[in-house]
Amino acid sequence: MAFHGSCAAFGDDAVLLLGPPSSGKSDLLLRLLDRGFELVGDDQLVVENGRIRSAAALSGLIELHGLGIFQIPYRTSAMLRLAVALSDPAERLPMPGVDAALGVPAIVIAPETASAAIRVHWALDAACGRKMQHCGAFAA
Repeated sequence: MAFHGSCAAFGDDAVLLLGPPSSGKSDLLLRLLDRGFELVGDDQLVVENGRIRSAAALSGLIELHGLGIFQIPYRTSAMLRLAVALSDPAERLPMPGVDAALGVPAIVIAPETASAAIRVHWALDAACGRKMQHCGAFAA
């Protein structure tokens, strides 16, 4: 299954950033890379058997608007654990959600906020059971 988005992994756990063009996917991806994540892919991604990878022609490439395309080290593939829609969240304390097409937990993040990368990191940790949540998108 092919997707248009950006993807980073923390270890073998990947997060897929989804949104329309110029919604902030690559910018948030940069902030995740700065937090210790690895690039999986930017722009065109493929999901097969729960693993996500970059389209072969774009492996290791990231486009930064206003600067151009950069080649950086990347992870060949990772287990897709979280889908993040880039938009203003509708709810303050959301109920758990699942991306219907991917079958993984799904959240909504406002990408322009200063804490967006931290929120994505914590959400990935919660989706993978490394952080416990009292109530909200990952509460048991």
